[in-house]
Amino acid sequence: MENNNEVLIQINDSKMPVMATPGAAGYDLCASEAVTIKSGEFEKVPTGIRISMPMGLEAQVRPRSGLAAKYGVTVLNAPGTIDSDYRGEICVILINHGKKDFVIEPGMRIAQMVFAKVTQVEFKEVKKLDETSRGEGD
Repeated sequence: MENNNEVLIQINDSKMPVMATPGAAGYDLCASEAVTIKSGEFEKVPTGIRISMPMGLEAQVRPRSGLAAKYGVTVLNAPGTIDSDYRGEICVILINHGKKDFVIEPGMRIAQMVFAKVTQVEFKEVKKLDETSRGEGD
C-alpha cells in the first residue's frame, strides 16, 4: 500500500530538512550556498534539495519568524507553493527589508516548508450566486 505522506528527497550539498522541535509545523530549509541580499533587494536562494511528493499534497515555503524579527528578512512570495509535479531545485525568494545587507552562509536556516493537502474542485458556472450577509464592499 502506498504511503501518501512519503516524500522522496534528493540532496545536493545541503542538509536534510528537519523539524526543530517535536511540536513544529514546518521543516527548516537551509541555504546551499552563500548569498548576500542587499538592503531593500531580494534574491533567489538555492537549498540544494529536490523533492517528489504524492499527488494531493503541496509544500508551502514560509518565512522564519526569527529572520523577520531580527533582520527584516522574509519570504517574498509567502507562502511559496511547490506543486506535487515540480522536480526542480527548491529555491527560496528572500527579501531584505532591513537597513543592512544580510549575508546568508551555506547551512543557514532560511525558511520553513509546511506540507498541506490539496483539494481539486470542479467549477460550475452559474448566472447568480446565493446571497449571504456579506456582499461587495463588506
